[in-house]
Amino acid sequence: MLDTADIPRQDRIDTVYSAMMQASAPSYVVHEDADGEVHTRIEFWELGDASVFTVRSTGIRLLRTPKLAKEDAAPVVALSVQRLAAGRHEQLGHRQVVRPGALMMVDLSAPYDFSWSGTGAAGCLQIPIDDVGLPIDVIRRAAVNLRASPLYGAVTSHVAQLVREPRRLSTHSAADMFGRASTELARALLASAAPAEPHARAVLAETLLARVRLYVRQHLADPELSPAAIAAAHHISVRYLYRICADADLRLEQWIISERLRRAREELLRPESQQLTIANIARRWGFRDPSHFARRFHRMYGVTPTELRRDRATASK
Repeated sequence: MLDTADIPRQDRIDTVYSAMMQASAPSYVVHEDADGEVHTRIEFWELGDASVFTVRSTGIRLLRTPKLAKEDAAPVVALSVQRLAAGRHEQLGHRQVVRPGALMMVDLSAPYDFSWSGTGAAGCLQIPIDDVGLPIDVIRRAAVNLRASPLYGAVTSHVAQLVREPRRLSTHSAADMFGRASTELARALLASAAPAEPHARAVLAETLLARVRLYVRQHLADPELSPAAIAAAHHISVRYLYRICADADLRLEQWIISERLRRAREELLRPESQQLTIANIARRWGFRDPSHFARRFHRMYGVTPTELRRDRATASK
């Protein structure tokens, strides 16, 4: 959307203001040092019906007033990860300091006040409230209780990954799938942060497969990853785990191996990984036996890991 590095210094404040007024939730902008160097970069990427919004800026305050909220109500939930500097957020009577690496939720249909000092950065996943499938009062109560959810860490890591690579994910052929999966995870997080709600249990059941997929991707490098470990992490039986996977036509063990092989292949092709042995890469992605890794790799890709590396080296000359 915007990078003030390409804009004359005297025009930056007005340009940032215009960009924020055109954003999904228009807000006023107050710069910490309006007379000094103002640098702001804003990006917006679509993931189907969901989107990723990132901001990196010198000290800034974003103020969405009651009037702005009333004139332009954005029925959107934002799950935001603070990336640099501590953020200060106030909404609906709740104040919090958001440290780098922490997750917060913002109801973009309501007034809020968000700021940081010095150079800071944040990125958020934005989801239409209708897609979340929870009443607005439940969402707002969950917002102040996110850390109580057993999914807090997993969803925080997921959103952090989205805001690190929004361009690559948005332009990927599976962008819509990323958006839908992210929405399911957000729904599960908010439901589990409001466990007293009568429909929270149903929501968690509906989103279980999405949470299993996320857990597996986050633990692919763990050689101890197994159906029993996955089931235990989600407080279900192995039998029930296999049942939900079968209902989705997902062969769990085969999918885990395929995901590991895909990650290993990506690493084999990275220039910065050329100094690693194939055995090291195999172990990094959960394969204890390099020979077994090579056989499965050949079966999936039609070449051995050694041949893949050699072909890449030849092509780069």
